[in-house]
Amino acid sequence: MGTRRRRARSLFSPSKLWAEPPGTLAVATVVTRSLATAACVAAVAGIAAAGAATGDAAAPAAAPRTATVASRTPATDSRRLAAADAPAPGETAPRPMTSAEVLAASTPSDWRPLDLQNTLYLELSSGRVIIELAPGFAPHHVANIETLAREQYYDGLAIVRSQDNYVVQLGDPEGKRPIHHAHRTLAAEFERTSRGLPFTALPDPDTYAPETGFSDGFPAARDLKFSREWLVHCYGMVGAGRDNDVDSGGGTELYVVIGQAPRHLDRNVTLVGRVVQGMELLSTLPRGNGDLGFYDKTQPRVPIKSVRVAADVPESQRTPLEEMRTDTATWAAWVESRRNRHEEWFKVPAGRVDVCNVPVVVRRVGGK
Repeated sequence: MGTRRRRARSLFSPSKLWAEPPGTLAVATVVTRSLATAACVAAVAGIAAAGAATGDAAAPAAAPRTATVASRTPATDSRRLAAADAPAPGETAPRPMTSAEVLAASTPSDWRPLDLQNTLYLELSSGRVIIELAPGFAPHHVANIETLAREQYYDGLAIVRSQDNYVVQLGDPEGKRPIHHAHRTLAAEFERTSRGLPFTALPDPDTYAPETGFSDGFPAARDLKFSREWLVHCYGMVGAGRDNDVDSGGGTELYVVIGQAPRHLDRNVTLVGRVVQGMELLSTLPRGNGDLGFYDKTQPRVPIKSVRVAADVPESQRTPLEEMRTDTATWAAWVESRRNRHEEWFKVPAGRVDVCNVPVVVRRVGGK
């Protein structure tokens, strides 16, 4: 094991520790245990005709990314939603909806375009990987990564690691790539105050956190006792590699989760965003033969053609995407459709759902 290998691993020291076997609602929480399936179904069924009951009809097509939300208890919010959308006395509740039916019943106000200023295009020879950044959680790392992209720091680097059921990692294995206006290291941004952050809670308990849910489209967790909120390690999440020193990362080394959610890493690494398109280009890469999935000398690394901020790319070359908002009645129905699958194939509904098992749907703008 030569100097190059040792250097590559030292750039992402957590890998040594992570070695494991091969809406419109102006409230933060809209999904709780008391939110019945019928209420979710009625919420979506009434969006087009009576969206004003929950405010959806007046929602802008692109909601603010960091809208301040009122502090209310989950029980209060779910009762308000259920009361507004439950069938009237004597009416028959609609049958539960499938995930496909929830999507089909959605309206334009249930979607928002990606923020081009906080979206990256990572170009590989096999295609484009699109990363949505999370400045609400890691503002300094996100700004630094965007500066690195504008300096063309990543261009010509490589994916140096592909560990089965874990992560792929990109970076400069020699550590010699110059940096001009960006910073090589930053103070860690593992978590932040929960005040002022939107949060749509899931109804089910979590192993790793007091509460999990979604914040502006990102899977997140929070602890209201200490007013803390953080992103969680789900499939497709992007983090900034660091050494043992928590302040030794800055975005020059990035990793993407390609396996089962390694939630034990939560609040140990700064998460900076998530892949919204192109995961198949990363998850299917050949696995590294070296320790922890690093490519050894017998394997060619995967070259990175370029990384660009989407706003800097000519409009004709952009990929117009929008994602489902996570603060609407439609989102509540979407979550319920994932908790209890009603497609014909399913015979035993799970009755609960994990934060990493609720996909935030991304599609071409306008549903094309």
